[in-house]
Amino acid sequence: MLKEERFDKILKLLSRDEKVNYSGLAQELNVSEDTVRRDIEQLHNNGLLSKVRGGAIPILKNPLSFVDRASYQTDKKEIIALKAQQFIQDGQTIFMDGGTTNCSIAAKLPIGIKLKIITNNIPLVQVLSNHKNVEVILLGGIYNTQTQTTEGVKACEEIGLYIADIYLLGTCGVDSKFGVTASFFGDSGIKTAMSKAAKNIIALANEEKLNTTEPFKVCAIEEVAVLITDLASNDSRLDGYRRKETKIV
Repeated sequence: MLKEERFDKILKLLSRDEKVNYSGLAQELNVSEDTVRRDIEQLHNNGLLSKVRGGAIPILKNPLSFVDRASYQTDKKEIIALKAQQFIQDGQTIFMDGGTTNCSIAAKLPIGIKLKIITNNIPLVQVLSNHKNVEVILLGGIYNTQTQTTEGVKACEEIGLYIADIYLLGTCGVDSKFGVTASFFGDSGIKTAMSKAAKNIIALANEEKLNTTEPFKVCAIEEVAVLITDLASNDSRLDGYRRKETKIV
């Protein structure tokens, strides 16, 4: 069983039973108690449950948060968000563009992590409000009410002032031949600028976005260092994206 599948099972059992313990989970998941302890620790650090002696209980629901951190039913975006955590390290500078997938990733960051996050994603600012060691740099420009982001020439110029360790690229379409594409011209400008100013591009795509294209080109698939999807990494539907330049997660 993959780690993400274990996480999903743990959260579903917690939602049903209101409490889980190490021994019961080890038997249910057919893994060691040490593995269960590590899983509970990661889910606790990501804000998805509360670790207690011998197991875990649900966290209290916060109705004021943009992303519901207390949701126990992990959807496709939450699976991607959990997979993305392994690439985020203390001290990094990160580009995060618009969309709810990046909000899901931010909501699961360890509360004490130290990062510099450069974004045009307005809701992301509220998601990160309790992360006191995360410096959020909000790009200027024109506010797009439809996407709740800033865009335009000013935003793209500001992106050029930074060099990011990673870019968490929210995708609209991903194709093995045509690469990553965007639905809107303004969004494509932001994504292209961030792609050019990042050391590594990590593309985020759920199953529905694979093998699809949108009108505006962002980057070639060969430029993507990591492709994160909600599918298992060995799924045959990802075979067209397997190349030495890109890691499939």
